[in-house]
Amino acid sequence: MPGMPSAQTLLDQEKRFVFPRLAESDGIRIGRRILELAEARDLPVTVEVRRLGRVVFRAAREGTNAENDMYLAGKARVVERFSHSSFYERQRHAESGGDFTRDTGLPFPEFAPFGGGIPLLVEGEGPVGAVMVSGLAQEDDHALIVEAMDSLLAGAHA
Repeated sequence: MPGMPSAQTLLDQEKRFVFPRLAESDGIRIGRRILELAEARDLPVTVEVRRLGRVVFRAAREGTNAENDMYLAGKARVVERFSHSSFYERQRHAESGGDFTRDTGLPFPEFAPFGGGIPLLVEGEGPVGAVMVSGLAQEDDHALIVEAMDSLLAGAHA
């Protein structure tokens, strides 16, 4: 797909998103930041942040529905199973001429290999959670998380 980020680009993004620590309050802060961006742009998204398998933040904006919930759950399963973004997993398979669902045998919608799910990584620990967005085109779901994470990490390192 033209204009889609490469698997390597997505992997490089993940490497930027490593927190020194991540408590439940940090997960809430991430969710709130995404929600602030969505509200400022009137974006119809559902946002969910999980830490250690537990939902710590969830918000559904006007214009979303149960289908978005299904995608969030499927994206979360991809992130939690592979410890990489759901978009990375999709692109990795596509770039090698494959297809995530066919190659892994993991069925959709239980596993949703689409942009909008990113692992929450802690330095020295690895993945401790995931953040998901659904409601926009997959590359826009992903980009919204990236923007929020970049702004929060910039503030943490300032």
